Amino acid sequence: MSKLLTLSQISLGDRFSNIRLVATDMDGTLTVAGKFTSQLLQAFENLAMTGIKVLIVTGRSGGWVSGLAAYLPIVGAIAENGGLFYPGDSEKPVVLTPIADLVTHRQQLAVAFAKLQTEFPHLQESSDNRFRITDWTFDVAGLSTEEIRTLSNLCQQMGWGFTYSSVQCHIKPWGQDKAAGLLQVLQKYLPQFAPQEIMTVGDSPNDENLFDDRCFPISVGVANVLEYAQQLQYQPVYVTTAAEGEGFCELIQYLISPSSI
Repeated sequence: MSKLLTLSQISLGDRFSNIRLVATDMDGTLTVAGKFTSQLLQAFENLAMTGIKVLIVTGRSGGWVSGLAAYLPIVGAIAENGGLFYPGDSEKPVVLTPIADLVTHRQQLAVAFAKLQTEFPHLQESSDNRFRITDWTFDVAGLSTEEIRTLSNLCQQMGWGFTYSSVQCHIKPWGQDKAAGLLQVLQKYLPQFAPQEIMTVGDSPNDENLFDDRCFPISVGVANVLEYAQQLQYQPVYVTTAAEGEGFCELIQYLISPSSI
């Protein structure tokens, strides 16, 4: 990974002053050791007071994300790596990936996972998989980079897409990813935000397309993104000093009041 710009190395006030929407990953980006903190909730409130909106873009299941969209002070949340959108003002999800028959789709995903288990018997279905609609997940813990590469190849051979985060591996429809989902939501539901007014934030390989400056010119990685230096084709423009949710809070503090950093 090329040398990234830290928030303290360059004056970002002019560029960041246009930001009106923060589109951010959740696990490993908003969380600290897997949990939300009081500092994070205060950061959300601080953003709200300055008029900056937050949109969560996560790989987590629709079942989990529907609750987040209802309870957090955000404009909405995209779940399952671009598969579903939960507007903050509605309890009804929007399916972003066209799927003709969701029941059959889930059955096909289960078959694909079973085939992966024949090659890797130790794969463990993720605890939130039962709450999913568009994709299928299993735990990434304990898998080597080479094993993940093999799993990706096997999914492609079966006609499925594949990605992974710091938490889970995802078997998913081709073309379903965070960038595609975010672009759909921006076009149809949040057209008031121009690209230069949007900041994307993430920490792991399934956030990579959020760092593609052809679509999202202002992107930030929290410090733990550096763990994936060799795997990322697209890199964030900036990186925080702190990791995980502490890095996100550092970023928000700078975004709201750069002179205080």
